[in-house]
Amino acid sequence: MTEESVWQRALGDDIDRLSPGLRAYFALPPAGTVGRGTGVYEVAGSSRRWLRPVLAVLAWRRILFPEFGRGIPFTVTNTPAGDALRGWRTFDFPGRTRVMQDEMRIVGGALHDFLGRHSELEAQLELEVVEGALHLRTGRLWLNLGRLRVALPRLARIRLIEQSVENGQRVSAVLSSPVLGDWFEYTGDFRYEYVSNSDRL
Repeated sequence: MTEESVWQRALGDDIDRLSPGLRAYFALPPAGTVGRGTGVYEVAGSSRRWLRPVLAVLAWRRILFPEFGRGIPFTVTNTPAGDALRGWRTFDFPGRTRVMQDEMRIVGGALHDFLGRHSELEAQLELEVVEGALHLRTGRLWLNLGRLRVALPRLARIRLIEQSVENGQRVSAVLSSPVLGDWFEYTGDFRYEYVSNSDRL
């Protein structure tokens, strides 16, 4: 396994421009541990009811979900996997728990995010450090169907900001499209720590 995380390799020297809390968050977890964060999303999901059938299909694939709510408890777990980083985001809606699953890898010198149970959706990520915070947006997109990799038009774009706040950090993610505008989001604060592999849920 590499001695640097995928984030450290993707950011290079810019990692040092992040706030101390974010540098620890994006670093490689200590041996035998995984990273876990818990917090509450002020808002999570899509308020566009007519999108729910499509989002329900994506929920089964652990990419997005059709629910929308405020004050939603959540957990994020990040686990190193060789040269990759696997992540699970659990959203505890009333009466229903949703999971978003992804895997970060370096592809051709750039950071790519593979989303879904079987990494069906692939996004190239563009990173920028601004005043100690990490700004992320998606570039090119692909659909992975087994060994077939199909380039997709940029019908949707993700903008995400990770920043340090008092007693933790804050994440804000927005999905938008040229025609629809902003149509899916999650924003909230959480606290992050490294725990033993045996404690992972």
